[in-house]
Amino acid sequence: QVQLVESGGGLVQAGGSLRLSCTASGRTFSSNAMGWFRQPPVKERESVAVISWNGGQTYYSDSVKGRFTISRDNAKNTVYLQMNSLKPEDTAVYYCAASIYSYTSSYPSQYAYWGQGTQVTVSS
Repeated sequence: QVQLVESGGGLVQAGGSLRLSCTASGRTFSSNAMGWFRQPPVKERESVAVISWNGGQTYYSDSVKGRFTISRDNAKNTVYLQMNSLKPEDTAVYYCAASIYSYTSSYPSQYAYWGQGTQVTVSS
């Protein structure tokens, strides 16, 4: 059974940092792009950051560019999201996902596997 399990969410004050981790089990995703998405309350799911299969390409949404960094360790089947300078508008459930492609894509429809999500709450 393929599983993506996120961890590292929590409550943090504005300006603080969190590091999310997503570890896959059941199969390797070393040939797949991986992405982080988020869904704020009463809003649609949106792409946050994506990384290609070998880490050579990354994509960030404009709202997080310069503050968030995505990385991966294929040996550990794990992808990370370092979030700095957090803002209240970053509050959301954050999801890890594995793409069906090796290149970066911000379209949720191109992601076949999803984690259960981890809550990030940023207080003002």
